Amino acid sequence: MSERITPAMVTSATLNDLNASLSALQRTTDELSSGRTILEPSDNPYGASQVIELQSQLEGLNAYEGNAQDGIAWEDTATNAMSSISQVVQRVRELLVQSANGTYNQSDLETMALQVEQLTEAIKQDANTQYAGQYVFSGTETNTAPYEQGASDEYKGNEETIARAIGPGSSVTITTNISTLLGNGEGAEDEKLLDTLRTIAKDMRTPEDQSALGGVDLQKLDANMETLTQLQASAGSATDQLQTALTRNEDLQTSINEALSDTDSTNIAATSITYANEQAAYEAALRAGATIVQESLLNFLQ
Repeated sequence: MSERITPAMVTSATLNDLNASLSALQRTTDELSSGRTILEPSDNPYGASQVIELQSQLEGLNAYEGNAQDGIAWEDTATNAMSSISQVVQRVRELLVQSANGTYNQSDLETMALQVEQLTEAIKQDANTQYAGQYVFSGTETNTAPYEQGASDEYKGNEETIARAIGPGSSVTITTNISTLLGNGEGAEDEKLLDTLRTIAKDMRTPEDQSALGGVDLQKLDANMETLTQLQASAGSATDQLQTALTRNEDLQTSINEALSDTDSTNIAATSITYANEQAAYEAALRAGATIVQESLLNFLQ
């Protein structure tokens, strides 16, 4: 016995086809608007797990990128400060050489001594350089100025190091121990830069000690300049490491973004064509359905 096809069955089948066509159109619309093919984990469980892993890697790389950029800015600040110190020390050396040639009277030497003292304060001011409100030469005591202006030359920071993580298990030290250059002043007798500068000024003012200006004082100043050069080289090396890490990080981000695109990104051109075809099919189905399904009051009463 054959089954009778009723108008209600035709209507139901037509509506089901229309709903299926509309769902496909909505799905394509969502892919176009979001730019993603995996809208729910159930769409592609394996692909969804890959997307989560890749996004997690990107988040970690973004953090390392920020660390590297911050480290580079920190080192640039320190390098600029040391360049300024180098220029000041070079000026002191010029004064020292002039004072040692025996052509200047005591009044001239007094004036030179005053200039050395002023330049000493300028060096201490450079040593108090800050980056983002933190003293770059104070070790981990970043809220404390490493040196006070005035007669006290004691170093107020510490020798602890600060590092920036640039990758899993990898970090770069960004602190410069400026006390290895400047020391703790004349009272410490450590022959470092502040002690040397104080001694130079004193020797310029003391006739019986002026013989040291072209000898011991000059040798000590040159030794301190060599120490400064080493600190600058160390800071430059740290900057190179940070820059290399930043470049590597950017390359990895590019690779991961490409993998994400391959896994989850919508092919806009192909999906747009699919959308146009589905929209045309849905509109045609609506027109056909309107012709096929002719509802009457009697259908609703049955």
